[in-house]
Amino acid sequence: MPQIARRALIALAAALIAFPALAQSANPKVRLHTPEGDIVVELYADKAPITVKNFLHYVDTRRLDGASFYRSSTPKGQTTFDYGILQGGLGTDPKKLYPPIPHESTLKTGLSHTDGTISMTRWAPGTATANFSICVGDQTYLDADPKDPKGNPGYAAFGKVVEGMDVVRKILAEPRDPKKGVGVMKGEMLAHPVPILTARRVAG
Repeated sequence: MPQIARRALIALAAALIAFPALAQSANPKVRLHTPEGDIVVELYADKAPITVKNFLHYVDTRRLDGASFYRSSTPKGQTTFDYGILQGGLGTDPKKLYPPIPHESTLKTGLSHTDGTISMTRWAPGTATANFSICVGDQTYLDADPKDPKGNPGYAAFGKVVEGMDVVRKILAEPRDPKKGVGVMKGEMLAHPVPILTARRVAG
């Protein structure tokens, strides 16, 4: 091997050792395995590092194993399932939840709630834990309002479905229990929540 090429390889190896982030994808992927099929999400760690780190914490400690998709929200009167929000996670089980995380506004991350976006659910900003939603169709009203970020801080988008949107739409269409849910969620809870059997990083 020519000496110049050898030096270049040595320099590259040294860089990967010094900066391990270069040796792996900046945006990890996670596979959510359900009885209805698999959903693969790409997480934008480069844009929403706090939110992605939190989600991966639940994945890597396997706390999302046994979680579920439990809420399907679509406009009133809609008979198709090509627009809405599918919600999942651990609910409010205090034994499984880690402390809430700071809110990463879409004004800061530059992300938007378009079709396939995965986003954190929450009450007030800074209360998000292990519950998330997936957009079916563009839901940009969930973005922070640039004209009134305090009045409408929006939700923290942090990734996108890259495989399995057909599975997302299938679960969105699952029957709901009209008696379940409180407030705006009344009638939006799935009669039979769809379990997330496993949540694992996708190798490579």
